[in-house]
Amino acid sequence: MSAADDAAPVSAAEAKTLFDPLAHAPALVLAVSGGPDSTALLLLAARWRRARKTGPRLLAVTIDHGLRRESAGEARVVAHLARQLGVPHRILRWKGKKPATGLQRNARKARYRLLAAAAERAKACAIVTAHTLDDQAETVLIRMSRGSGLGGLGAMAREAPLPVSGDAVLVRPLLEIPKARLIATLARARVEFADDPSNRDPRFTRVRLREVMCALAREGLDARRLSLLARRLRRAEAAIETAVDVAMEPLSQGPWSDRGPIVFDADQFDRLPAEVALRLLGRAIARTGDEGSIQLGKLETLYEALRMASTSKASRWRRTLAGALVTLGGTRLAIERAPARRGGAARSVKRQDLEGRQGCQAPASQRR
Repeated sequence: MSAADDAAPVSAAEAKTLFDPLAHAPALVLAVSGGPDSTALLLLAARWRRARKTGPRLLAVTIDHGLRRESAGEARVVAHLARQLGVPHRILRWKGKKPATGLQRNARKARYRLLAAAAERAKACAIVTAHTLDDQAETVLIRMSRGSGLGGLGAMAREAPLPVSGDAVLVRPLLEIPKARLIATLARARVEFADDPSNRDPRFTRVRLREVMCALAREGLDARRLSLLARRLRRAEAAIETAVDVAMEPLSQGPWSDRGPIVFDADQFDRLPAEVALRLLGRAIARTGDEGSIQLGKLETLYEALRMASTSKASRWRRTLAGALVTLGGTRLAIERAPARRGGAARSVKRQDLEGRQGCQAPASQRR
């Protein structure tokens, strides 16, 4: 696609293709902050729905985090635009004392929590956000810089579970659309949008990475290439997870329970491809452990130690990770709940997939 195409407004035909997969939903919540991306989302979704005889009810929701003096006024501007477009609108506020550290992370959690509540009240099965091609590329670079595995580098999927509790799914119809095209769409419609100065604040990782991306683009590694990489990695991720599913049952000596023990035939486990074995081990630890999510690096270290013990034919080998005890003895590899630590400190059960595995069945960190 040429540079000119990357700056062309989104047409009505394109919008139909982007939003038609959501046509049979009873209702949709549109997350609209007032920035260019989400304002374009509101405009395009409203036009799409107006062109249809039937379709979902739309509800635009603006979260006022109360972090900037201008935020209340920007929310009112969104409300005014929504009225003009014939879309019901609600302003929800993040109340209470704001944390001194991890502000963006906590603001994101609060935003999705409020959006999930709005979706439940509206009986909406999906929350639609305005993540773009540029956001996808930034996410790939952020996760690469943090040492993410294959699943993490797959970045954002078009549809994904909410990062908080709730029945709705997240849908990102604009994930393959460059931000420049959304700005061009608003310019053609003469619709104004808010400018959040935090998008230029170098204290934030995404802002710093945008400068890096300019240099990478000159070498050919632009947002489209990074997004393509993420798409290919998600495809590979799905294939590997299927391989783990296939390997799990024949290796297991009986059904899996929450506390275990989950028992594998050690010789068959040794013959698995390393990535499949690593993930199968991670699943068993996540199932039986009670100390939260598993860090990929720690799981890899445990797996390598297990491989060495198996190669050396150690008579008995034991390690713990994330509240699970892994024991190798003879031809038996067992994973079960680790004995309680001395002192009786309470441990919360929080099972999470490695690297944030994504997927959903039903049809952000910066202002969009």
